[in-house]
Amino acid sequence: MTLVRPARPSDLRRLAAIEDAGGPMFVEHFAGRGVPALTAPAPSGAERDGHGFLLVAAEDRRLVGFVHVVPYDLHAHLEQLSVLPSHHRRGIGTALVRAAMEEARWAGFDRMSLCTYRDVPWNGPFYAGLGFAEVERLEPFQADLRARERRLGLDDAGPRLVMERPVVRPV
Repeated sequence: MTLVRPARPSDLRRLAAIEDAGGPMFVEHFAGRGVPALTAPAPSGAERDGHGFLLVAAEDRRLVGFVHVVPYDLHAHLEQLSVLPSHHRRGIGTALVRAAMEEARWAGFDRMSLCTYRDVPWNGPFYAGLGFAEVERLEPFQADLRARERRLGLDDAGPRLVMERPVVRPV
């Protein structure tokens, strides 16, 4: 059984390895259009800590995934979602995104956004299945994020986009 919970200080040292484990999937998917930013060592959990919120997914007390959400203005922005490849297709990523949406709702945010690859199956299509839609008119912070991604060369591998969805409040 997978448990999604807030990250603890003792979890932080494990987050980079979870993110780094997904690098080979991008290398394989982009077959020769490698992007150094996708395979560079991930930021440590300590670098992420204190910037927004971190939720982790654990199975039998072993971390198998995490989501990092940072605030921009009145938006919650999903900065990173990572699940160990050995645990893909078990609903862990979905559970993490849903928990992040709930946390964002409780924190008072109205929308959640993210930047992703449009055509990578575990990126754009995955988020579309969770109700995210492409943003046509970018907010200033989203335009800044996309400019940063272009400078890092992320667009060299394939089309990227900003997606968002409302943070649904219960009736």
